[in-house]
Amino acid sequence: MQKVLDSFSLSGKTALLTGGAGLYGRQMTAALAEAGANTFIASRNLENLQAVASEYGATALELDLESEAQIERVVQEVISRTGRLDILINNAVTRCATAAWDQPMEIFDRSLRINASALFALTRFAAEQMKKQHSGSIINIGSYMGLLGPNPVNYRGTDMKTASPIYFYEKGGMANFTRWAASELGPWQIRVNCIHPGGFFNRQPEAFVQNYCANTMLGRMANDTDLKGIVVFLASDASAYLTGCNIPVDGGYSAK
Repeated sequence: MQKVLDSFSLSGKTALLTGGAGLYGRQMTAALAEAGANTFIASRNLENLQAVASEYGATALELDLESEAQIERVVQEVISRTGRLDILINNAVTRCATAAWDQPMEIFDRSLRINASALFALTRFAAEQMKKQHSGSIINIGSYMGLLGPNPVNYRGTDMKTASPIYFYEKGGMANFTRWAASELGPWQIRVNCIHPGGFFNRQPEAFVQNYCANTMLGRMANDTDLKGIVVFLASDASAYLTGCNIPVDGGYSAK
């Protein structure tokens, strides 16, 4: 019988992470690599991606999520190099339509293509390989904003605002897509779960930081290591009986 700590190992597993150079992506790249996964990270900015890949012993692949052909090509490249695909993390996101509500529909359409339609396609292409293996873990990276509406109190004393509905719409949809995909792929022992991170500290105005932290049970914003443990847990055999779950990792922000 496998010992419990051994069940967290990703040794021998292949992982594909989109958006591996961003605020959350960098720490997830580190987590996958540290746990032993053969890690591929993919996004449009190959130069930034290669720097992160070099740091953690990962492989960088160029991926434009607006292109269905590129999505399929990246999945096939990972499989051709390693012979398998065990872990998919849907992390990449565009914020092209978050500036305001009163924008042309074409701008919202582009956001939905990258953040929703591409998510469907990438999950489907990855699942085709996982079905052959009769195993796999798909992890969607949502947001506490997909579980709750905006809290105006957080923005008091700042010029910041949440003016566009698109991010809330997309991340809220991701929560239910996770449940749907878990049901659809469960017969092949493919698990699908979603992590909903809280606000990440990124030098926001001091008033916002104080307001936000006061609304969390732990009294702080997310840092550059807070997602590492949950990612390894969901990617590994330690969570073998966990699927269809939406897990807030937000210091208790959404628990009130």
